[in-house]
Amino acid sequence: MIRILFFILAVLLLGAGFAWLADRPGDLVVTLSGMQYKVSLMVAASAIVAIVAAVMLFWWIVKSLVTSPYALRRHFRARKRDRGYQSLSTGLIAASAGDGETARRMVKQADKLLNVDQEPLIKLLDAQAAMLEGRAEDARAKFESMLDDPETKLLGLRGLYLEAQRLGARDASRHYAEEAALLAPGVEWAASAALGQKTTHGDWDGALLLLEKQTATKQIDKTKAKRERAVLLTAKAIETFETDPASARPIAMEANKLAPDLIPAAIVAAKALFSQGDLRKGSKILEYTWKKQPHPEVAETYVHARLGDSVIDRLKRARHLASLYPHHPESNLAIARAALTAGELREAREAAEAVLRTAPRESAYLLLADIEEAQTGDQGRIRQWLSRAVRAPRDAAWTADGYVSERWAPASPVTGRLDAFEWKVPVEQLGPVIDSGDDFDRAMATEPAQPLGEMKALNPARPTVSEREKPAFKDDLDDEDVADAEIVHLDQGKPPQDQPAQMAAKTANPERPASVLPAFPETLKPEQKDEELVLPVPDDPGVRPDDAAQRSSKKFRLF
Repeated sequence: MIRILFFILAVLLLGAGFAWLADRPGDLVVTLSGMQYKVSLMVAASAIVAIVAAVMLFWWIVKSLVTSPYALRRHFRARKRDRGYQSLSTGLIAASAGDGETARRMVKQADKLLNVDQEPLIKLLDAQAAMLEGRAEDARAKFESMLDDPETKLLGLRGLYLEAQRLGARDASRHYAEEAALLAPGVEWAASAALGQKTTHGDWDGALLLLEKQTATKQIDKTKAKRERAVLLTAKAIETFETDPASARPIAMEANKLAPDLIPAAIVAAKALFSQGDLRKGSKILEYTWKKQPHPEVAETYVHARLGDSVIDRLKRARHLASLYPHHPESNLAIARAALTAGELREAREAAEAVLRTAPRESAYLLLADIEEAQTGDQGRIRQWLSRAVRAPRDAAWTADGYVSERWAPASPVTGRLDAFEWKVPVEQLGPVIDSGDDFDRAMATEPAQPLGEMKALNPARPTVSEREKPAFKDDLDDEDVADAEIVHLDQGKPPQDQPAQMAAKTANPERPASVLPAFPETLKPEQKDEELVLPVPDDPGVRPDDAAQRSSKKFRLF
């Protein structure tokens, strides 16, 4: 655009000059070799302009002829370079899309068209193609060759770091990350990996110093830096509390102030305060955390705040804590555990059953098994609760990158990522809960026997022989077969005349469901007629109604 303006300006100046000469007529006389030449001023000016233009055109032609070989070479070289960059671009796109074959073909084309030493992206594409084709050794060799060039050293360290992480070589990955952090402190992935390495080795002061550098260089925002600092201070306070509770108090208090919703920070801060006799302040911290998110470790710490408290005092503290977040499963579980320890078995059972009605979980069934053992000792009911616990949804746990831990940790043991642990259910359960509400209501309706000698049968109610198979049984079997089978008729809760008095006493009890035999088929095989039938033991959990219905169509089995 500027050139066009200059050209227009030059044309205007020439036109103005010729117009000026035309308005002022005159002659130009030139004497050469005794000869006198006379021309007008306009003709002389036009001749001068034409001569200058001719000289410039001649010079351009000569210059073009002289420089044409170089121009041709430059043209073909630029065309080759453009094709090489096009191949390189296509190869990088193919590598990102996972097309290893196309990436390898583009590497060969780019290698022919471009200079490898002058274009480091060819090395990167070659390494990525090797990784896609499964040639890990070749890929590592390519990345290691990049370490010799200062321009590609950081790229090589990044590739080696990712390859080591893929293979699970955590020590090697941390080594490459530390070297990259020394080479370029502003690189986020290297600084984060080095931070995770220091956290894993328990170098809390070094990790805090590195975090401050990241915050100063604005690698991470202030909110994330605040959270990660709270995590590191919490881990340092937990380690210090075991040896020096007084020194752990200011560290834990700072961590709790930075992240009030961080449960481990609140717990270690409360423990540090409890160790110094500051019960009120430590309880307030735990109560605030409980209102945000009820947690079993918070309840355990709150209930056992004072070592000299009786079990009744601990039960009162559990009730007070539960009142801050009523109807939550963790509140009911806290009351149930404290009541079981205090011997208040009725209250413990009611709290545990409340959990099953709202959010069934494994810990509630296990707790009910403990309550059953302490209250009745009924082994049948204990086994029933334990079997339900096996099939119940799992309880929440500290989970990070698929790793489940009983205790909180500041960083993930898998990836070294800081603040990776979350309190959640490790495995999501698909579908409805196995124990339906009807089964639970039937289990609750059966009152536990007080003395062990009068334990009630836990068999669910099933149709009796008289109700289901009595007509067919009488038609197909004679009196001798009936006597051999020792069938107990339970019609109207009365025993037959030929049964012993003990059997009559057992079957006449109207308060418990009767233990009956499975339905017989219409015909029995000869070898089955003389087979002795045995009644279920009193503490046997029995057979579920749906299982009994399925077994009725099969050959005779007692269980």
